[in-house]
Amino acid sequence: MNDFSGTGVSPGVVIGKVQRFIQSKNFGAVSASLSQVLDQLENVANDLEIRAKDIELESAREILLAQALIARDPALSEAISLRLSDEVIDPDVRSTLEDAFSGFRDALMAVGGYFAERVADLDEIAHRLISKLAGREVEQLNLTKPRIIIAEDLTPADTASLNLEFALALVISKGGPTSHTAIVARGLGIPAIVGCAGVLDIQEDVEILVDGRDGVVVINPSNEEVARRQSRESSFRARAEAIRGPGFLRDGTPVTLLANAGSLDDVEMAIKVGAEGIGLFRTELLFLDRHSEPSIEEQVHLYASVFTSMAGKKIIIRTLDAGSDKPVPFINAEVEANPALGVRGWRLVRTNEVILNRQLDAIANAAVQVKNNGVQFDIWVMAPMISTPAEAKEFASKVYSLGLKNAGVMIETPAASLHADKVLKEVDFASLGTNDLSQYVMASDRLDARLSDMTTTWHPAVLRAISIAAKSAKKLGKPIGVCGESAANPQLAAVLIGLGVDSLSMAPSALADVRGFLAQVTSEQCLKAAKGVLDTSSAEEARDLAISKLGN
Repeated sequence: MNDFSGTGVSPGVVIGKVQRFIQSKNFGAVSASLSQVLDQLENVANDLEIRAKDIELESAREILLAQALIARDPALSEAISLRLSDEVIDPDVRSTLEDAFSGFRDALMAVGGYFAERVADLDEIAHRLISKLAGREVEQLNLTKPRIIIAEDLTPADTASLNLEFALALVISKGGPTSHTAIVARGLGIPAIVGCAGVLDIQEDVEILVDGRDGVVVINPSNEEVARRQSRESSFRARAEAIRGPGFLRDGTPVTLLANAGSLDDVEMAIKVGAEGIGLFRTELLFLDRHSEPSIEEQVHLYASVFTSMAGKKIIIRTLDAGSDKPVPFINAEVEANPALGVRGWRLVRTNEVILNRQLDAIANAAVQVKNNGVQFDIWVMAPMISTPAEAKEFASKVYSLGLKNAGVMIETPAASLHADKVLKEVDFASLGTNDLSQYVMASDRLDARLSDMTTTWHPAVLRAISIAAKSAKKLGKPIGVCGESAANPQLAAVLIGLGVDSLSMAPSALADVRGFLAQVTSEQCLKAAKGVLDTSSAEEARDLAISKLGN
């Protein structure tokens, strides 16, 4: 039995034959002048916009529109113009364009995080541009029978337009959990694995098993292997579907289960899966991939739509988390030597306070507008990257001055955790951002695959930081939740409850699994597991101990 492993981004177990999709990039020599290149670059942007209109899945549509925006970036046109002219036709324009694009690619890779994931956008735009100049159409993925798709990567358009009658699963050799393929695959609800090194060695029509939960590919699996994995997946799904309503433990202890969201599609999904509210609404998605700040009217429209959709429920809305792995061009213009430790999140008050003030105005205006329409909801506002009591006090003061009642902070730095007894005195609640907290505690970039063993919330050092913050919150009588990816892991969710966390917020797709798992464990089990993991020496040891005390 031969196994390949990657990152599972959409659960499910399927078995089927492989269809490889390898795009040909051998165009030979391509000649063109500057005006021809710029004309075709505009045609690329137009094509992306046209394809976006034909795609129903909002996440995929937004990605294509963002790519069109990149294709029209004046800086890209300028980089090309510096290398070409209309007076001389370049006989090898392909290499010239590759040189122009490489500067952008290197800059994005250097920044890392969100922008590093966008390198695929540049590569896709370059491929489409050269295809047009060569007079060739970009190859499309066509399925005529049930198949498991293996590819180096897929464009958002290819992924979103898959015939779900025939697309059994996706296995991609590149990309990470925040890549376009991962985002769109989750939206489609088919098993998917990304970052699966070596999978391109599997030949056409070979039978494989794909486990999108574990991130495992098995070539020519035995009947026993297929039965074992399918049975396990079925039991997980049955457990998840058996429990409805608010979250609770087996002994009846209530657990508030919320959903993370960044768009109205996400909010609708949260409602569909029975989330008790929104534990994290990411407002920065309205700002990313734009050349100018969204108007207050645009912001009010989005926030009001979210508040209206979540009538009667709790909504925690996070102020702009720009910087580091989510840089916004018109905000984070200055190059930082270490953006993860630079001006990001609430620290933008040092350089762009007016943008944060306008955002808070928009949130307050939206809240008034919706309440005037007779819709009742429970709004809480929190700021990211708060490290000191002074920052917490400043933020809370701004929130209260606008008539908003609940001000909170993200606990995502070691300083905020170690000093939580002082920081939380200034606000009403806190939410643990375990993604960033893990990388800061371990001094390891959470988006660097080489350090994935370090950047995990399972590490006992990270769990101790969480424990310190949770104990401080309990002493002050302040609620504290978790809105990082760790809340989506059933066993880790139980450990977090044992550490003193009041609520858990996660991707809507993970909520049913977590709710089903928590319903089978008791408060005592959670406490014992939490106490045990704090005494371990590694993430692996902590995870194994939790499973031994809590089960699968």
